[in-house]
Amino acid sequence: MKINALIADDASQPLKAGQVELRDMQADDVKIEILYCGVCHSDLHMARNEWGVSRYPLVPGHEIVGRIVETGESVANFNTGDIVGVGVMVDSCGNCHFCQQQEEQYCAEGFTPTYNGTDKYTGGTTFGGYAQHVVADHRFVVSIPDNLPLNAVAPLLCAGVTVWSPLRHFNVKAGDRVGVIGLGGLGHMAVKLASALGAEVTLFTTSPNKGEDALRLGAKRVVVSRDAEQMAACQTSLDIILDCVAAPHDLDPYLATLKTNGHLVLVGIPDQPHPSPNVTPMVFRRLSITGTSIGSIRETQEMLDFCGQHNITADVEMIKGDETEAAFARMLKSDVKYRFVIDMQKTHW
Repeated sequence: MKINALIADDASQPLKAGQVELRDMQADDVKIEILYCGVCHSDLHMARNEWGVSRYPLVPGHEIVGRIVETGESVANFNTGDIVGVGVMVDSCGNCHFCQQQEEQYCAEGFTPTYNGTDKYTGGTTFGGYAQHVVADHRFVVSIPDNLPLNAVAPLLCAGVTVWSPLRHFNVKAGDRVGVIGLGGLGHMAVKLASALGAEVTLFTTSPNKGEDALRLGAKRVVVSRDAEQMAACQTSLDIILDCVAAPHDLDPYLATLKTNGHLVLVGIPDQPHPSPNVTPMVFRRLSITGTSIGSIRETQEMLDFCGQHNITADVEMIKGDETEAAFARMLKSDVKYRFVIDMQKTHW
């Protein structure tokens, strides 16, 4: 079946409207009419082949909210008309230790990404959410709470679960002190979710003008990281920090703000390595630097249910499909609060 989509044909060319072929439905599949799709920075990286792994034609998009229009014969947990979401993964091996533990994001064979992956049924490339429809295995589809605005739910499928996963893994709870570095797409969700868990959130930013917004989103304290006095005032005060900045920076000043046994969790992926940290404080205060990759399907559903209970969504700016390249340009300048979302119903093909 051919569908309309926004397609990257080449790393040097802008996205353009065109058609791609969706694979035939399998017994375990659902077919989803896409209503909204968030614009993640990784979409831009992939469209421009900045990671050197892009395969063209490429249809970006892995923050998908839509309506099921068809179900495979083996699908019992979803029905036509259900409002659902698809995130970064659409398949995994299902057999390895991690898949058996419901941690598909760490699949030993590598999970199948929603786009620019290899479809195990056809051997062809998977296509993402900048499109009219997507076909996915129902085990990689999640239910959307019916009390949340669907356009603002879309970024939760990547940005939301990416910060939720470490919050849950490290058992962040009421009374914990959580630091968040950077107030972008990931960072603003980290502030919202951590504060809703009852944690006391400190936002680190290089931009003093983001302070008011951070407090509105739930932060209790804003620290301008370029101000040595402000950084010194919060030394050894935090239990865990989520580093949401995707640019290389010195980690040592942030390690200094952790309590003994504290964790610095790297969420953003810089294009160059971070400067090596000073090992001495890590040894003497048993600090750890760790990373985290998106989240499992179970964590994604848990996060959505939590957001439904607490009325949490992303702060979004709506665009049409033909405005995506302009959104990419603004995203490069950090000119968005805090996630662009494409309205597929207003996109003209």
